[in-house]
Amino acid sequence: MRADAARNLDAILEAGARLLEEDPSTSFTTLAAEAGVSRNLVHRRFPDREALRDAVFRAKLDAIDVVLHDARLDCAPVEVALHRFVEGVIAVIRRYPINPDQMRSDAESYTRMLDQREQVAAFMRRATDEGLIRPDLPDGVPPALLHKIIALVTFQLPDHAPAQAADIAVDTLLRGIGQN
Repeated sequence: MRADAARNLDAILEAGARLLEEDPSTSFTTLAAEAGVSRNLVHRRFPDREALRDAVFRAKLDAIDVVLHDARLDCAPVEVALHRFVEGVIAVIRRYPINPDQMRSDAESYTRMLDQREQVAAFMRRATDEGLIRPDLPDGVPPALLHKIIALVTFQLPDHAPAQAADIAVDTLLRGIGQN
């Protein structure tokens, strides 16, 4: 793909993620204006909103796959891997803010998302086994808390760079909000 075509596609996907999250019935005219491209270009790439939505899902999941790979959740020191993952996923969520619950409408995307979440859950079990997370928490609570904290800092701290937001998220997960 030519560089300008790749830039246009990225602009469409990023604008699509934002606009479809705000209003799933957003028009291609609005989307094209937001992306800085022609309406015809959007229609050439995507025959309908569902195709665009599914492409946004794939782009977001592809980006999360890169984050999961780069974080090295299976072998890097746990705190390092945790911070890498959180920092990377905050950047991805900000780029593609579409709600993951919408992925239920696309079986392939939903399956990929569940696989990614299982990778994070396995990592959180590793963190528990290595003593970073309390072992007395019910199964599933640590990864659920991680996802909630990430979502919170991603949108509550929009002026913080992903690394700064990750510092807060990781510290909150590991140390809580108490003074001790």
